[in-house]
Amino acid sequence: MARVLIVGAGLTGSLCTTLLRKGTRNKLQIVVWEKARGAGGRMSTSRSPHDPNCTADLGAQYITVTPFYAEKHQSFYEELLSHGILKPLLSPVEGMTIKEEGICNYVAPQGISSIVKYYLSDSDVLYNRHVTHINLKEGKLEVCCRSGPSEMFDAVVLTMPVPQILEVQGDMKTFIKESQRQRLEAARYSSRFALALFYEAGTQIDAPWAAKYIINNPCIRFISIDNKKRCSEAPEVGPSVVVHTTVQFGAENVHKDKEDVEPLILDQLQQILPGLPKSVSSKCHKWRYSQHTGPSTAWRDGHCRTRTTLCFPCCSPQWSLQSQELGADTMGNTQGPGEQRG
Repeated sequence: MARVLIVGAGLTGSLCTTLLRKGTRNKLQIVVWEKARGAGGRMSTSRSPHDPNCTADLGAQYITVTPFYAEKHQSFYEELLSHGILKPLLSPVEGMTIKEEGICNYVAPQGISSIVKYYLSDSDVLYNRHVTHINLKEGKLEVCCRSGPSEMFDAVVLTMPVPQILEVQGDMKTFIKESQRQRLEAARYSSRFALALFYEAGTQIDAPWAAKYIINNPCIRFISIDNKKRCSEAPEVGPSVVVHTTVQFGAENVHKDKEDVEPLILDQLQQILPGLPKSVSSKCHKWRYSQHTGPSTAWRDGHCRTRTTLCFPCCSPQWSLQSQELGADTMGNTQGPGEQRG
């Protein structure tokens, strides 16, 4: 049985795994490697160290589905809705712009990472596997990581952000065509920070909205009372607040440590919400590759694809550059960090 490695346990990697398994009728041995300690990627959900039931979506905040994708991927949404993984976004989001008639917004009641975990539920996933080299060796692909021994595969699918793909060493430079490399190198991403604040049960956060897009603030673009946004408020579980910064703030501070950035965000947050209670814990995260801002890598069906998936079958020393049919482009649009996409 051929072995296939999916690198990345985000939405793209999880959907790749599911679609490959279904498309090949389980005739492949599919393995997923993820460099982080858990699944989710940019659809990450964090838990309070004091109460695992108190969670916050650090990445994508909700999913927007246009009529085009609602029809094209109807089976995906029906399945996720029927299993309770998604439900309609009914909570008020102040400042949300509706750019197209017929758009539907969805939230994940158990946290946005539950979508990824749903698709990975039957998968062989190994964490803390940061891929560093890929080499063609004796008719197979040898994949090396920072921790653990190298392993051999018949095909490798890379689902990381483009800059991380270009960092992989070994025979990569030989396998990628020059025209493909130029397209990859043209990709540009914005950077942002996300801050999650966790509170004790019974804490009241007074705001007339569940989430709000902030204007005219140099630091903060988006604030969410996360459990309120997901309609998952419970008296025995404390609330959580999520803050996403602006693109400009991210660009100006991307090279700083997140520990140095967190106080800057908190200072601006107190000015916006002066009565905000003190949290019992917090988590700040740097999204170095938040959203694609540069030239897209491909167009298909008249729709722009802003991310790529690289697939390398060992039977031919040639990379196949394909537009990403998964992730934010396939599942409609994942909203966040802190900026709407149409």
